[in-house]
Amino acid sequence: MSQFENVLPTGGPAKPTQKTSVPLSITARERALLPLTFLWCFLAEDTILWAWPHGLGIFASVLGWYGLLGLALGRRAFTGRNHLLLLGMNLALGASFAIGSNLYFRLWNFMALLLLLPLHALSLSGCCRLPWWRLGMLGERFLLLIWGLFSHLGAAWAALVPPKEHRSRRLGAAAAGVVTAALLLAVLIPVLSSADALFAAATSSLRAFVSSHLNETLWKLVLALAALPFIFSLLYALAHPTPLKAAQSKAVSADPMAPVLVLAALDALYLIFLSVQSAGLFGGAEYLASQGLSYAQWARSGFFQMTGVTVVNLTVLLAALTVSRRGGRLWTALRVLGALLILESFLLLASAAWRMGLYIGAYGLSFKRFLTGWGMVMMALFFLCALWKLHRPERYFLRRAVPIALCGWLVLNCIPVDHLVAKDQVDRYLDGESTTLSVYYLANALSYDTLSQLERLDQSAPAWAYEVDDLYAPSGETLADVIAQRRAAAQADCSDWRSWSLSAYLAGGGA
Repeated sequence: MSQFENVLPTGGPAKPTQKTSVPLSITARERALLPLTFLWCFLAEDTILWAWPHGLGIFASVLGWYGLLGLALGRRAFTGRNHLLLLGMNLALGASFAIGSNLYFRLWNFMALLLLLPLHALSLSGCCRLPWWRLGMLGERFLLLIWGLFSHLGAAWAALVPPKEHRSRRLGAAAAGVVTAALLLAVLIPVLSSADALFAAATSSLRAFVSSHLNETLWKLVLALAALPFIFSLLYALAHPTPLKAAQSKAVSADPMAPVLVLAALDALYLIFLSVQSAGLFGGAEYLASQGLSYAQWARSGFFQMTGVTVVNLTVLLAALTVSRRGGRLWTALRVLGALLILESFLLLASAAWRMGLYIGAYGLSFKRFLTGWGMVMMALFFLCALWKLHRPERYFLRRAVPIALCGWLVLNCIPVDHLVAKDQVDRYLDGESTTLSVYYLANALSYDTLSQLERLDQSAPAWAYEVDDLYAPSGETLADVIAQRRAAAQADCSDWRSWSLSAYLAGGGA
């Protein structure tokens, strides 16, 4: 078997070294796993490359992947609290494709699955050295993933060839003959058709059938066959792991003077900033007018920037706690300054949330504003984790932050954001709080969940008449036409099981 050697003395990820040539040991279970792996490769690439938008097919691919892991790893694929929690998270992310229809969430959830599925599978194998709450585990898992994909490319062929006691001498010759004959027929039939009009007429129906039905299927089969050795190699590597060699990691221990100076500068800057903020907050419109600003102009600006600033604060604080040598007065000063920075960051988030509330009160809710509010809540939770890290420096920040981030993202997926945005915008329009409404944004940029709210408006009115600006030229298209087009698109999604979703099903009238 291949050996791994830790080559980074700082406790970073190990990487594979030289490979010894050892015959692959293929079990009966792995021989049965090979055709199922091919079917999964066909399903995954058929869903990802040939079906849009992604829907139920992604959920089926996630379920199929865990079915393969269960066959390859046995009972250990579904044991352990952390593993079961991550399993539930991945299944929930996969199920979101079959429930919602927001394209933004589909894109982000797809990227999350591309990261979480390999991380979970590699953790189940037992060959990882770094725990999931260590940041260096990303590099280690990446190297193990590459090694797994390429280290046992011959495993698929070894599983395909029967054992010696069951091997037929003519099996290889028969397979070669079938493949060669198929290739020759695929080349010669078009050539002969172009050479003789009578033969072309006789085979026109056959060629039309192949061209319309088998051409795309053949491409799918070729891609599935191309992916099969790599996916089966990964499954084989997971089922036959070689544990990494443990090594003593050298903790970084630098003089805390530089981090103390950085934190002191940030604390002083934010004290000045918050003092100016409080002057605007308590001084009211008259004070702002004396500074040449209107109250609305001041209130509706800066929340995105202040949210971004808190991300910088959290990064600087964690870096300072990680690299600084513990003990002594400077370490005590660093912790005090860190606590002050956390307090100031909470005040920055509170100020940003207050401004966002004013902005939403004036202009209504939008998808971006809702996500910004969610981001503020998550940043507040992360700073609580940083406060816990400040109190217990030996603990790992990610051990608390990662589960909170995953749960927060899952909760966000469960909230009908698009429905809430559309309801707020339509309510404001009907109540007279707003004279315009972005119909095309609500109908086309968001999910099908907005259509039920748009139907509360006068559907006989021109769609462009509701719009905020003049981007949409006047036309005969009414709001009813826009809604009908979106419902037709929902029905088209439901016509293919791979792109089916509950949101599209309800929007399409259950068709």
